[in-house]
Amino acid sequence: MSIQTKYIEYMDGKEVLEGYMAWDDGINSPKPGILIGHAWAGRTSFECKKAELLAELGYVGFALDVYGKGVSGSNNNENAALMKPFLDNRELLQRRVNLALDTLKNQSEVDTSKLASIGYCFGGLMSLDVARCGADIRGVVSLHGNLSAPGNISDNKITAKVLVLHGWKDPMVPPSDVVGFAEEMNTMSADWQLHAFGSAMHAFTKTGMNDAENGMLYDEASDIRSWDSMRLFLNEVLG
Repeated sequence: MSIQTKYIEYMDGKEVLEGYMAWDDGINSPKPGILIGHAWAGRTSFECKKAELLAELGYVGFALDVYGKGVSGSNNNENAALMKPFLDNRELLQRRVNLALDTLKNQSEVDTSKLASIGYCFGGLMSLDVARCGADIRGVVSLHGNLSAPGNISDNKITAKVLVLHGWKDPMVPPSDVVGFAEEMNTMSADWQLHAFGSAMHAFTKTGMNDAENGMLYDEASDIRSWDSMRLFLNEVLG
């Protein structure tokens, strides 16, 4: 096994976006492709490492970029300012995530009949919106993600299977939001499941996160359990 990586530029009009792809070149045949949506800071080493870990499992991991090449935040205020335009304009967010999906499909290493999406925090919302748009993918995963409905595609039916991995003590996504999400999924005829980790806050997979005052805290047990749950789900939907 030899994990290879490369950066790939793609465009939204005149805006240059840059994703990070990882794959095992020891597997000669095309492999299932998985998008990785980034948290509110933008694509960082965290998402790139997830792409590499997915490559070790036999997938092609592609850490997408919605902010623009080289754009990232360094603190909560900057991160929130970067994310806000995309929360305010979900069509823009959906377009950029679907451009990333198209870019992944165009890679010769990818089996385009076997595609999925995962995402962390803000990236969880990206992943869910891929499914809400009716994209031709097999499954999506949200890890401590924003669950809010976009409002522009409520008449769609979701064909991808959906897995939500949620920290029950996440103050950014309270139980009322989770119930609302469940009702939305049922309305859209989705095959969905939810795993809630009772002691976990927001960002429970982010090693080193220690901001309990703002509801963001790493939780090792939930990190391990969520990865195992996601791995089993991906094996189910991608084979």
